[in-house]
Amino acid sequence: MNEYGMRAQQHWRRWLPRRFEALEDPETFFAQLGEEIETRVVELSQALEGEDRPGEQYLEKLGRLSMAKLMAEEQAMKELALLEPEATGEEED
Repeated sequence: MNEYGMRAQQHWRRWLPRRFEALEDPETFFAQLGEEIETRVVELSQALEGEDRPGEQYLEKLGRLSMAKLMAEEQAMKELALLEPEATGEEED
């Protein structure tokens, strides 16, 4: 399981306990979800990176690419893994 799958699993275990418990094979589910998130991160990163800029220095390019990846990770995790928390019994009353 990759980093994205582990982060998703931690989120679900804490904030979506009923859905987490209902999973027949959590290890496989989160391994596959992690791979899906990773694929989405690559797609989004490439879209956000943009073209090399004329005269762009190494550190400037590194910063631009790093920021694109961070933004892509945030968006992909939000889209695919970080679902809204389940209502607790206290909130339902």
